[in-house]
Amino acid sequence: MQEGKRHVAIVLAAGKGSRMKSDVPKQYLGLNGKPVLYYALRAFEDSFIDEIVLVTGAGQESYCQSEIVEKYGFQKVTHVIAGGKERYDSVYRGICALEGADYVYIHDGARPFIDAALLSRARETVEQYHACAAGMPSKDTIKLIDDQGFVTETPQRKYTWTIQTPQVFDYPLIREAYERMYQDMPSLQITDDAMVVETMLQTPVKLYEGSYDNIKITTPEDLIVAEAFLA
Repeated sequence: MQEGKRHVAIVLAAGKGSRMKSDVPKQYLGLNGKPVLYYALRAFEDSFIDEIVLVTGAGQESYCQSEIVEKYGFQKVTHVIAGGKERYDSVYRGICALEGADYVYIHDGARPFIDAALLSRARETVEQYHACAAGMPSKDTIKLIDDQGFVTETPQRKYTWTIQTPQVFDYPLIREAYERMYQDMPSLQITDDAMVVETMLQTPVKLYEGSYDNIKITTPEDLIVAEAFLA
């Protein structure tokens, strides 16, 4: 473990959650009596993380500040800021809000089941490799298809992983990657932060073991599964 380094988390809670079929954004839905977002913030609050930047939907900043940060006593949340149009816009706003960070942990607020062991693996990996992402080996065979839905390739399953968060980077690295993207490839179809680093800087991203429990709450069925995990 590197001493004296500053580890900062960006927790993304700006999603609208259209697939949840709810008027309430998924990150604020109740899970065992507390908002889904509470659990990710609690994991970071109780860890080695020095600071948390919470990125919310536009207009939700005061609600998050009073009903989540202050209500549950999260001392490490130093910024509550509005996100952008797309997920990557929200990430970049979070990156720009940071000062003096060495490592940045980017995490979906709708993933409530991170824990100390997972965060420890993240820390060890980023300190060695500078860019890393949580993931797990795929349980299913993966098929690549063309625009008509026909299979073009079947990768060997031992080489396929499903990707999660936190995705963790040296701060200068992720900031440079995002700034280059906005400058040179603003229409790049971004699906995760690792892709920005891979594409813009040709930096390899190391995968570390996440957890099969580290699910993202996206649909009503996910909420039922999450309740079962807590039970």
